[in-house]
Formats: sequence, structure tokens, C-alpha cells
Amino acid sequence: MAQPRDCQSCSEGNCPAKQRRDDESSQEFQERQQLMRRMCQIAHKILILSGKGGVGKSTVAVNLAVSLAMQKKRVGLLDIDVHGPSIPTLLGVHGVIPVGTEEALLPVEVGPLKVMSIGFLLRSSDDAVIWRGPLKHGVIKQFLKDVEWGELDYLIVDSPPGTGDEPLSIAQLIPQADGAVVVTTPQELSVADVRKCVTFCRKVGLNVLGVVENMSGFVCPNCGAHTDIFKTKGGEKMARAMGVPFLGAIPIDPEVVAASDEGRPFVQHYAQSATAKAFEEIVSAILGMTETNEPSPSAAG
Repeated sequence: MAQPRDCQSCSEGNCPAKQRRDDESSQEFQERQQLMRRMCQIAHKILILSGKGGVGKSTVAVNLAVSLAMQKKRVGLLDIDVHGPSIPTLLGVHGVIPVGTEEALLPVEVGPLKVMSIGFLLRSSDDAVIWRGPLKHGVIKQFLKDVEWGELDYLIVDSPPGTGDEPLSIAQLIPQADGAVVVTTPQELSVADVRKCVTFCRKVGLNVLGVVENMSGFVCPNCGAHTDIFKTKGGEKMARAMGVPFLGAIPIDPEVVAASDEGRPFVQHYAQSATAKAFEEIVSAILGMTETNEPSPSAAG
């Protein structure tokens, strides 16, 4: 098992883990160094956020992660939705128990992905997690500092909807994250809440990589005709108004629902569909932002 680089041997002079803060104990300093050592092995960290539930955020997170892996990237997927972890079901690994060692907790390997979720640690899928903020913060910190992610190109973090404890914790614990992908659906009811999510990112200093409009119309698999079942371009208009990039629109496909229920990543099994190609274009945009020397869009708008 590869060991994280020791902070004292690191040549990065500006690393915030080099020095103990005035307001932290020795134990807190050691934990922060351990977390930073893990994160130093991961080139890019991207949060998947939404101000509204029911927009397909976890489905987007899984398919973006798999799409990145299909581009030969080393990818980890972290599910921090404490109260409604969906990632194990979406990947068909519900009930799997992670292996632990004296030094670390090993992520569950699902094909090319390394995956961790609170769902792996529950005794039953019917268990309710009744935790206040400090407990949530503690388990998210543990997933970052104690999970042996190893060297990754991307860590995709699936957050619960809203701007509460979990998104705030992950933004504070990974201050060097590349940014957030914000998911919405076209309707104004969803878009209005997602605006708050963009504002949240700006307030906590988190870069907004862009907005994804999910469930954006329906493309007939037989004739290719596009039908706007809901309103259209609400996410694109909102992104333009908020001054953040629009990454793309993902059309509705009934096979997404079937594949998700069966634990089969959609983009892997329906690569030629219009929906899979939409994911491919979004991933290309993300790769262009994160793997060039050009500065990505700033959240301080």
C-alpha cells in the first residue's frame, strides 16, 4: 500500500499543513496534516452540488465519475450524503462492507472507480442516520483523512442537496478543491434554489466550474426528435445571469432510470445515446478547465 508523503519532506513551502495554527491543538494539527497528506495525492477535487433535491445530482455524479474513468483517469467517488446515500445503489454495491487496516480504511473498488459512502457502514438500507452537524463533520473528515485513496487524478464528491452541514464541511476541509459542478433541472422552482447554491460557493470561496441542466428535454431514441417535457434552458439562463459557465444539458432517457435501479452506470452501457454524449461533452469541458494552465472561472464574482 502506497504511503502518503510526509509533510516534513514536502517541498511545497506555501502548504497550509506545514505550520500549526494558533487556534488548534496538537491532535487537530496532526489530523489536518494527515488529511492534507491524503489530499496531496489527488490532483483534482470536484464537488457535485445542488440547491434542490430530486434533480438527479447523484446520478450525474456517478456518470461524470465513470465518464472520467472512461477517459483513462484514476477516479475516486466520495458520497457524503449522510442521510440519503445513493451511490452504493447506483453502482450496484449496496451491502458491501469496506476493508480496514490498522492504518486506513480501504475504498470499495467498483471497476476502475474507488468508492466510499456512509451507506457502506450502515447495518441496513432502512437505517436512519440521526446526526447533528458535528458528527457529520467528523465522519466527512474521517473519509478524507483515513480512507486510503492513493494517487488519483480526480476525486468526485457527491454532496446532499442544499447548503447545510455537509457542503460546508467539505468546502472547509478541502480548501484547495478545483471547484463545484452545480446541478439543476430547467424549472424555475429548481433554478431558484440553485442560485442560492452558487451564492454559497462564492461565500465560502469555492470555485464554480459550471452548471449542468439535468432532465433537459427528451430525445426520442427512435427518431431523434427533441421534446421539451419541462421548461427548457432555465439552467443555462441562470448560469449566464450569475456569471458562471454553463457546462451542458442532459436530456431525459428512460434507460437512465432502469440502469440506475440496476446499479449499472448509464454512460458505460449506453455510450452511443444522446444522453451519454451529453455527459461526454460535459466531461470534456471539465477536463479543459482542470488540466490546462489557464485559470478556471472564479467564484468571487
